[in-house]
Amino acid sequence: MSAAEGAELLGLEPGMVVEEVGWDEDVDASLREHIMDIIDADMVEEALEGVDVVLLWWRDDDGEVADGLVEAMTDLAPQGYIWLMTPKVGRDGFIEASDLDEGAVTAGLALTGTANVSAEWQAHKVVRPKSSRR
Repeated sequence: MSAAEGAELLGLEPGMVVEEVGWDEDVDASLREHIMDIIDADMVEEALEGVDVVLLWWRDDDGEVADGLVEAMTDLAPQGYIWLMTPKVGRDGFIEASDLDEGAVTAGLALTGTANVSAEWQAHKVVRPKSSRR
């Protein structure tokens, strides 16, 4: 799968405000570029209230998944969602699916889907429960 195809799977649209959290040298640079092409803007790095999507790069040694998700929700608009980006199976920093599920539940969120977006990374869509969206 190409990075362009992976970026398309995220369902982003031009004009969306996407905040990027957890960037490091191991992220997929091509995927990032395609995301910015789709939204027709740079991703924001600083806190910006009411973002549409948070792109959260997370690895096993980054800490508890729940903590990262709670922090990512800080700037998220009520209808917004998080793409939790984690290394694929067998890659450095891989996180077990059970840990992702537990982290989402602990953070009061729900995992709604997973997409393979590049050779090294997979994306997990995390949303607020429908009862808490306004």
